[in-house]
Amino acid sequence: MTRLPDREVAAGTIRLMVVDDHAIVRRGILAYVDAVPALTVVGEAVDGQEALARLGQWQADGTPLPDVVLMDLQMPRMGGIEATEAIARAHPEVKVVVLTSFGEVERVHAALAAGAAGYLLKDAEPAEVVAAIRAAAAGEVHLDPAVARQLTRRMAGPQVGLAALTPREREILVLVAQGRANRDIADRLVISERTARTHVSNVLAKLQLPSRTQAALLAIREGLIPPPS
Repeated sequence: MTRLPDREVAAGTIRLMVVDDHAIVRRGILAYVDAVPALTVVGEAVDGQEALARLGQWQADGTPLPDVVLMDLQMPRMGGIEATEAIARAHPEVKVVVLTSFGEVERVHAALAAGAAGYLLKDAEPAEVVAAIRAAAAGEVHLDPAVARQLTRRMAGPQVGLAALTPREREILVLVAQGRANRDIADRLVISERTARTHVSNVLAKLQLPSRTQAALLAIREGLIPPPS
């Protein structure tokens, strides 16, 4: 049963929403959080789209929004990166902590760029999850230790993969992955077709990919766009 926000939550209690398409994961989080003082789950959602709909409805009803959303990355309809960005834009007071199986640096960068206040792996200890939730509620950023080590190593070495792309090149990659031709990209970004073609070539070269199709597959794998339904 999906929980509804409770107006009677005690003052000082952190209100948490859990967004994950696997019911067993949500049940496990609920079971643990219920035993943690000053922390309560006020809502659930099976994907980013449902999470945004619930937040919008609660806001319209005047119901207090959650302080923190615990967000999976790989979900149907709307994944965690897109949902995090949308929440940060529409409800900046709501903090998002990503809880996922994916620890690739590129995904971490994408989540943090979208506005996430924390990034944890699903093999994290329950106490680590609670620490991340509390840090987010306090306006701090909390990273899984393994993820933090990867970021430190990446900063110390040359940038490769998605990390090597400029913000404009990442935008180009998403448009390529959406199947847009150079002319479409040029029109959308208000640049010349020649400039668009150059950008696409630079993206493929930096990613060491032979074709636009391979670039699209990489974008889907890294969570930049949802997989085709």
